[in-house]
Amino acid sequence: MIWPTRTLALIFLVPSLLSLAVLLPGSRVLWLALFGLDAAVLLVALIDLVSLLPSLRMRADRRCGLSASIGEAHPVELTLINEANRPRLVRVRDDVPESFEANPAEFLVTLPARGMATLECRMTPRRRGSFALRRVYALEFSRWRLWQRSRRIAAETGVRVYPDVRQIDRYTLLARRNRLSVMGLRRSRRAGTDNEFERLRDYADGDEPRRIDWRATARRRKVTVRDYQVNQSQRVIFLIDSGRMMAGDTGGGLSPLDHAFNAMLMLAHIALIRGDQVGLMVYADRVRAYVPPSGGPKRIERLVHAVHNLFPVLVESRHDRAFVDLERRCRKRSLVVLVTNVFDEVGGRQVLDHLGNIVGRHLPLGVFLRDADLFTLADAGLDPIDDPGASVEQRLYAPAAAAAMLNWRERVIAAIRQRGALALDVLPDDLTAPLINTYLDVKARHLL
Repeated sequence: MIWPTRTLALIFLVPSLLSLAVLLPGSRVLWLALFGLDAAVLLVALIDLVSLLPSLRMRADRRCGLSASIGEAHPVELTLINEANRPRLVRVRDDVPESFEANPAEFLVTLPARGMATLECRMTPRRRGSFALRRVYALEFSRWRLWQRSRRIAAETGVRVYPDVRQIDRYTLLARRNRLSVMGLRRSRRAGTDNEFERLRDYADGDEPRRIDWRATARRRKVTVRDYQVNQSQRVIFLIDSGRMMAGDTGGGLSPLDHAFNAMLMLAHIALIRGDQVGLMVYADRVRAYVPPSGGPKRIERLVHAVHNLFPVLVESRHDRAFVDLERRCRKRSLVVLVTNVFDEVGGRQVLDHLGNIVGRHLPLGVFLRDADLFTLADAGLDPIDDPGASVEQRLYAPAAAAAMLNWRERVIAAIRQRGALALDVLPDDLTAPLINTYLDVKARHLL
């Protein structure tokens, strides 16, 4: 499709405005001048149009990684090949999915005759899932940029966007530098000692003096401590709710379910490097994904692939089905990490009963994600002097209802702890560090 550019429209605007002068007395000379100007503009436009009529033979090649992380800039390289014998000015835009942000969004490039141009941009995905970049959109201009023609060039590439795995690399780097406190992780002291020697390593702040190996210290001329193995080959199984309670936006386009997956992957990585086995069950009204407990370096890839295309569904979660399926599949004692939220009496009672029922056979940990808006509303308390236009509902009823819900929620969590289960009550943004600290505390106290 060919149509005029804004430049040609502005050029035609000049004789259009001059045509108003023909209304003045003695304007016959202006008629001739205006006619000549129109003819000249039309001739220039036609000549420029002829330069665009030959079809531009152009191919496009896209190079990018097939896997990306949510929120991480993903480099993309576009190569445009001009197979025609004349150069062409082209405005190019890639087929960016709606949930992606491209920087830069478009390019203005001159393709040489029988040549190519390489363009680089960075796409930042804001949503997990599988996406297809099917084509490249090009807008080619005529020689004098008075006309333009749109083209669609086939170039299909599939990209899978996974949960944020950058935190794993960050953890590894900080662990090597002994600076895990930057991530909010604390060192856990083991209750009692394990007798199986594991390795010798350099002394670090917080190590117990009684673990110093004085012979190795004298030999190496550096303070050296002994490490002992903790219990390994234990199981950590995640039960992650993906129902309506895990939907919504907590900021940055991330839902509570996204934060749950990110924290799960981080804890799974730590558990795997400590020799434990990790499994996963994602459920809503039914079990939507299941990864059996296992260890090994490939387990993280299996977990990432299992959850990358799972999103919250607006249905009521069936906790009973998830726990029945858990009992059928996993009979060995495990740390069962349930990540969900409770807002009503029925859901709270189900979570309380099922977590309490597996105490003894497993070690349950209930992780409840807070709603930041609910806490903000409970603390609102509008002053009628400062806000004279606020209604009674805004000043009193809504904050009171929010506070009552939070009190009920706290009673449910306290009852879960009384039944012998562990419980965490955190904001989705702050989930990762408390969850890992709880796991480290469980390992240190030999609760499994």
